[in-house]
Amino acid sequence: MEVKAGDFISSLPDEILFHIISLLPFESAIQTIFLSTRWRFLWNMALVKHGSKEDVPNAVSGFLTNFDEHNPIRNTRRLRFHFGRDGVLSAIIAPNNKLHLDFSAEINHENPRQFGWQIELNPQNLSLQPSTFFVKTLYLISVNRLSSEAVSSMVSKFQLLENLKIIACNGLESLSIDSDTKLLNLTIFDCPQLKSLYIKSYKLRTLLYRGQFPWFWPEFHFNLRNAMLDSRQGPGYSSFKASEFDRVLLTIKNSEILTLCKWTFEALVCPSLSSFQSDFQFYRLKDLWWIDNYSKGLYNSDVLISFLKICPSLERLFLTIDHNSYAMPSAASCSKQVGRYTKLRHLKVVKLEGFANQEDEILFAERLQDVVAVEPLILIASDGICFRNFTKVPSHESHQPDKTSPLLQEKYFYKFVQVKHINELCPKHAHMSL
Repeated sequence: MEVKAGDFISSLPDEILFHIISLLPFESAIQTIFLSTRWRFLWNMALVKHGSKEDVPNAVSGFLTNFDEHNPIRNTRRLRFHFGRDGVLSAIIAPNNKLHLDFSAEINHENPRQFGWQIELNPQNLSLQPSTFFVKTLYLISVNRLSSEAVSSMVSKFQLLENLKIIACNGLESLSIDSDTKLLNLTIFDCPQLKSLYIKSYKLRTLLYRGQFPWFWPEFHFNLRNAMLDSRQGPGYSSFKASEFDRVLLTIKNSEILTLCKWTFEALVCPSLSSFQSDFQFYRLKDLWWIDNYSKGLYNSDVLISFLKICPSLERLFLTIDHNSYAMPSAASCSKQVGRYTKLRHLKVVKLEGFANQEDEILFAERLQDVVAVEPLILIASDGICFRNFTKVPSHESHQPDKTSPLLQEKYFYKFVQVKHINELCPKHAHMSL
């Protein structure tokens, strides 16, 4: 293979280059494919095997058992396993005990057959497999009806699994996850046909969900610290009852980091509040990403203001207007369900993005004053980059009436201020880059 003059590293033997790759974080290691065709060839070198669908668990188990990152002869990180007529599994071992199982290379992606999937994690009656590599983080990508049973059989043997990520599983209609001990973090992204989700995992601390909101039944009221419910696509099933959301509400109640859509609060959270005898609060919530929309060309902040009233410890608010986000056909006011509240005393930063115009941004900043007892930094962002902020100034100092708006019964104005290096102060919500 041809190597450029002066490129001494690329001319090194395969074993040494494999060792260099093994020392890099996975996200950096995979970028080496762009260095040259030599590095791309190394990364694409894979152990290729053929077999049946039933052979998938043994093929992956053997791949993991034979892997030794300290032995250049046994540190092949890629397996390409062909099974059945069109089935293809791409398995990648990544640093920090991560395993990627990707079935997206299969030939037939159109009209996937629907299926239900049951995953049982960490069964206590199984002995550990003899291997130097133990899976703690598992990515399951594009699992389908053909491969789901084999994957379930394989996953049940990963007794040290702590992080499970299920991504882009077309045809997946119902999902049941049962973990007795170890599972701490669960991610479910972009499974467009998912209508039913059952989770039994009393140690779960992080739940990240993106897609149409399914019928969701948590077996235990596990105390999540980090919850993402990005269901801007709307409900995933036709008939849902607010009372069925009570368990979910108790599950996310203690979250410190939360993503929530406006329609979810209107349709599910708000009606559930009336079923609790005492005043319900997200009393630990510090970081909120609120996904909102315009209705008939207008922005109404009433729903968000109602939610803020039950978040007494909130420190950072991220408000994103997604004009394609699902909107409730009609919804009752939540003010009665919210009940008594105290003004926010800890709010430090508010980041706004996606508003149609500056007037709506100012109106929201003014409305925010109804529920805050402090003056938070209000930043305006576009594509995640902050470029200006609001400042409240006495009316006699305002020289730009076209860009300011008076607070009712107050001698103050909000105005736009361009600030140099403001992006250095621009915060990012933990869920926005996922």
